[in-house]
Amino acid sequence: MEQSRVVVVGAGFAGFECVRRLEKSLSPHDADITLVSPGGYMLYLPLLPHVAAGVISSRSIAVPLYRMLKRTHIVPGGAIGVDLDAKVCVVRKITGEVVNLPYDQIVICPGSVTRTFDIPGLDKYGRGMKNLAEAVALRDHVIAQLELANSSTDESERRARCQFVVVGGGYAGVETAACLEMVTSSALDHFPRLDPSQLRWTVVDLAPRLMPELGENLGRAALEILAKRGVDVRLETSVNEVTEDTVTLTTGQVLPCRTLVWTAGVAPSPLIATLGAETVRGRLAVGADLAVPGRPDVFGMGDAAAVPDLDKGDGAVCPPTAQYAMRQARIAAHNVVAAIKGKPYSRFRHKDLGLVVDLGGTEAVARPLGRELRGLPAQAITRGYHLMALPSLRARARVGAGWAMHAVAGDDFIRLGFLAGRTGALSDYEHRTAYLSRDEVAAQARRDGD
Repeated sequence: MEQSRVVVVGAGFAGFECVRRLEKSLSPHDADITLVSPGGYMLYLPLLPHVAAGVISSRSIAVPLYRMLKRTHIVPGGAIGVDLDAKVCVVRKITGEVVNLPYDQIVICPGSVTRTFDIPGLDKYGRGMKNLAEAVALRDHVIAQLELANSSTDESERRARCQFVVVGGGYAGVETAACLEMVTSSALDHFPRLDPSQLRWTVVDLAPRLMPELGENLGRAALEILAKRGVDVRLETSVNEVTEDTVTLTTGQVLPCRTLVWTAGVAPSPLIATLGAETVRGRLAVGADLAVPGRPDVFGMGDAAAVPDLDKGDGAVCPPTAQYAMRQARIAAHNVVAAIKGKPYSRFRHKDLGLVVDLGGTEAVARPLGRELRGLPAQAITRGYHLMALPSLRARARVGAGWAMHAVAGDDFIRLGFLAGRTGALSDYEHRTAYLSRDEVAAQARRDGD
């Protein structure tokens, strides 16, 4: 049998797990496996708020590809187009060089990008929480605001530097606000000139309820925990404008603020638009076997694919969560092997295991297998889940040790200097690239690749 060329686009939860299973299921004679990823690691996104809060180190949740993958060829870059007819994936390497990767089977899981809106000042002054650079820079920025407020004699400046706004009432926004609020509250002992009454975190969201996926009871419980800490939650509210030292809400209120964290949702990778295939709200339409209809050599999964949820039925699609992505990867890998060996495909079906939200310290809310928990029991379930989901023993050990050390020793409030020469805004750290049009993809695919 001739060696098959398998290309996997993206090294998130779905792509990383898929490649690991392909390595186990296919011999070197069966297939040559290529993984396209701009970074040399798989990022465990759910714990980014813990990195921003200094609870664990950034290295703890970055799982190295070159150590975990034994014989996969890793191309450091991002896919900027796929020609399905020519069976070519166009990649821009981190050097800027554009190369073609021919394939026999391709698995498309490039993930998502931060969804932003045309809000004046957002791109320049807003900060994201989608990658390691943003998390570390946000921590530096928050500590810098405390230092500057502590040293300033200007009351208006002190007030603006002590006001923090998080846009987005989903998991990322709530966990970010909860974890960083604990940082700023703890800092009061180290910055004696800070006025506790001026220190405030505000969460705004257009939805009428906080984290509606959790259900009414747990959503209300999370709201009560945040309110007890002094976090101001504004529902059915968003942002009209952001400046260097103010945030204007849709209610017309102007908040003195030098920190706005944008976590108001994600959008599928723009790569999907280059395929010319059917989409569902921007996500690649695939069948329950994760293959694109009419393209048995093209598979999609994760945030960028609309995978039918057979458990719910009625046309529902799977939510873009790590829980689903990791399990889709197993079916995708199985079906790639089936395509190579001429065997029937399997279908993806998964029953939701529940949701967990870490609110820092001993507080959390969780709904494992439909059972509602809060407080310490929920926190035990939440952190236990994260430890099990981390893909290596080394990562689990580092995260567990980080949690234990922080619980015993607290925070050192060290600013690492990542903001030198940068503002830490969305425009600095979001990985934005110029994707090709369909005509440009076709033209590039006709050229000789590497």
